Amino acid sequence: MTQTLPEPRGALTADRPLADLTWLRVGGPADWLFQPADADDLADFLRDLDPAVAVFPMGVGSNLIVRDGGIRGVVIRLGRGFNAIEFAGETVTAGAAALDAHVARKAADQGLDLTFLRTIPGAIGGAVRMNAGCYGTYVADHLIEVQAVTRDGRHVTLSADDLRLAYRHSELPDGWVLTRATFRAERGDPAALIAKMDDQLARRDASQPTRERTAGSTFRNPAGFSSTGRADDTHELKAWSLIDAAGLRGHRLGGAQMSEKHPNFLLNAGGATAADLERLGEYVREKVRESSGHLLQWEVIRIGDSLSDQAAPR
Repeated sequence: MTQTLPEPRGALTADRPLADLTWLRVGGPADWLFQPADADDLADFLRDLDPAVAVFPMGVGSNLIVRDGGIRGVVIRLGRGFNAIEFAGETVTAGAAALDAHVARKAADQGLDLTFLRTIPGAIGGAVRMNAGCYGTYVADHLIEVQAVTRDGRHVTLSADDLRLAYRHSELPDGWVLTRATFRAERGDPAALIAKMDDQLARRDASQPTRERTAGSTFRNPAGFSSTGRADDTHELKAWSLIDAAGLRGHRLGGAQMSEKHPNFLLNAGGATAADLERLGEYVREKVRESSGHLLQWEVIRIGDSLSDQAAPR
């Protein structure tokens, strides 16, 4: 890249490989990886960055396929300056980089019930962006407001309603970066909340390939949901069952595989490329459509260029 970028206080690295920052361990480099020191550093950088340069906020890479050709523009990854957790009465405010599981545990210690976050992989920023949920509870059920930095470097506060949360979806303009989120939590006995989370972990480990390289659920359940973002978790139509009925449990393409344990989990079974993973996912979508009439929608985010795109000048 010949683009001149602002000089931040945080770390700015050119041509940074991203595979080691994703749970699937695939993908090419970012033109630039920016790790801001704090929210003001982030705001100053975005304000001074050429508006033509694309910006992609990246969490801990738990729900992400970075394509093999990498990402053009600036990838922003929040770190220690964005992982504080604060408590006030029955509210919990967490930095966007705070891990979901860590927030759940810390809240439980305070007698506050955000236990649904315990088994959700990733960090708070991604959980808000995707209106993450588990065991019938969603971010939309608890979120009060978020703070963000806009693409032109302004600090803003948005209510939960502003985000228009829906099933695995929120509305946030391109290039805006979530920095903090405030949740409302019900009171509970700390010991009971910890026991509840232990039970959730045991159920998850019994049904999901938690020791494999995955990005969580690959496809959204084709179930109904309300305007509040709550999905119909009792709906019989689940993505895993459609994949299983299509005979694709354990199906493999190159180093990519649909899990034997839970067929809606796409695995890097060893040596997979991003292209392997995406091709297998698209094959699964095609076969499920042929067998059931349902076209599955990706839940895993896919971003970047394929290697074939690299022939174009950068």
